[in-house]
Amino acid sequence: MPLKNRSYFALILLLIFTMSMGALRAEEQEKKSFDIKEMIFTHVLDSYEWHIMTIGKKNISIPLLIIVKGEDGWHAFSSSKLRDGQQYNGFYLSKEGKNKGKVVTKNQAGEEMRPKLDISFTKNAASIIIASIALIIIMLSIAAQYKKDPIRPMKGFGGAIEQLTMSVYNDVIKPNIPNDYQKFAPYLLTVFYFIFLNNLLGLIPLFPGGANVTGNIAVTLILALLTFIITNVFGKKEYWKEIFWPDVPVFLKTPLFPLMQFIEFIGMLTKPFALTIRLFANMLAGHMIVLVLMGLIFIFYIMMGVGGALGISVISIAFGIFMLLLDVLVSFIQAYVFTILSAIFIGMARPEERQVQKSN
Repeated sequence: MPLKNRSYFALILLLIFTMSMGALRAEEQEKKSFDIKEMIFTHVLDSYEWHIMTIGKKNISIPLLIIVKGEDGWHAFSSSKLRDGQQYNGFYLSKEGKNKGKVVTKNQAGEEMRPKLDISFTKNAASIIIASIALIIIMLSIAAQYKKDPIRPMKGFGGAIEQLTMSVYNDVIKPNIPNDYQKFAPYLLTVFYFIFLNNLLGLIPLFPGGANVTGNIAVTLILALLTFIITNVFGKKEYWKEIFWPDVPVFLKTPLFPLMQFIEFIGMLTKPFALTIRLFANMLAGHMIVLVLMGLIFIFYIMMGVGGALGISVISIAFGIFMLLLDVLVSFIQAYVFTILSAIFIGMARPEERQVQKSN
């Protein structure tokens, strides 16, 4: 490695360590023990503001829009009005219990309760919009280049996107949906790039990155439900025949003993469940491992002082960087796996057309 690059790398490590030590000194001054569980879940869970960094005791963050429906109607206000335990129009952020970190209010009996409806513009929602806008800009700019000069091969970033798109199109979509694959290609390519881009943005610690979008089970559930809806809406009659009247002995599928129908129906429901959990668990685990490695610096500082923190920081930061690089590969793999499983499920729901193509 050139000397200049080594100097930059050493400077980055020193900066990370200095920021960690500063945070620890502030926490030690407040005589609080470091809670690694609190640190991890603060970073991976959704939030009403976008945290940028902490300098000493001061948190620098971008307030987001809170939109809730209470007993007296709708309320919309900035999340900055709820900082440091403040209340606004009877709403505040819960500090403990099942609603910890969420907007709550109190009923007439003085009991803490959630609003009737909470459609706030949270960190994950903001990140989804940012990623979507970025994806639209990237794809439209590449499409404009194609329209301007369709014969000339693209280079650089545009060429990489072209190769990646053709790889997913030719190796994932076409083989698994032999007929009418053009109909489903826009959805599958959109899902692939949406997941891939959000995975990558989640690895960037600074704004506009850092949101754990694909590590949020609500987001992965919606993506899985989209595949589930498309699979069943466009399923052929043979697909539904295999569910409601499969090719098994009659006594196993009669109305009095619909064993196979029950099994097939459960199998149909497990597909979106598998898509949801696979993406959610893998991306959440990657974030948590990196946070645990960084948390070791804090723990060793409290246990052994600066010397212990300095010794473990070298190992933690080195393994943390390795895990971040590994997560880049995992980000692609998880987007690829979600897309190929979606294509397989859609193809399985269209057995008639697949058989026609094979016979030809």
